[in-house]
Amino acid sequence: MKWAKPIIVKLLEVLLEKLNVKQIDEPMKSVVMGTLIVNLIHYPVCPNPELTAGAGRHADVSSITMLLQDDVGGLYVREPKGDGWIHVPPVKGALVINIGDVLQIMSNDRYKSVEHRVIVNASRNRVSVPIFVNPAPDAVFGPLTQVLENGEKPLYKHVVYSDYFNYFFSKGHEGKQTIEFAKL
Repeated sequence: MKWAKPIIVKLLEVLLEKLNVKQIDEPMKSVVMGTLIVNLIHYPVCPNPELTAGAGRHADVSSITMLLQDDVGGLYVREPKGDGWIHVPPVKGALVINIGDVLQIMSNDRYKSVEHRVIVNASRNRVSVPIFVNPAPDAVFGPLTQVLENGEKPLYKHVVYSDYFNYFFSKGHEGKQTIEFAKL
């Protein structure tokens, strides 16, 4: 986490700058990166990968997710038109950065969260290490005022992050359906 945090801050600064946010002050920090969660995920070998899901199709309920994957592969992202899946091949030393629902909502759809899934491998274990960059549980988020200052209509309501998070985990993975929770 020590080496990851400066990268996370820089990524968020660049992404938010494009939304006219001049600096990430303490209140904004609580909303975009109030909680950092590291997971170590092990996907065991499965002789019939088509019979199981490593992780069903979903979008992360984070601001961003920074992922280090091993050399096995298995991460797929939804094609832009939603017709199929694109394999994200592992690249040694590279990180995968996913936009999450929080940033989609805050940007009023300028950024789109990434629908993805994981397929297990028939002959090798897979390990991935995501860092979920989430708001603080009590943070309230919605479209940024900087995004709406030219009269654009908000597409989302403001929600408490813990309510959004709990809604996501109250049901099975359903693609990008969680974001409907915040839609106006």
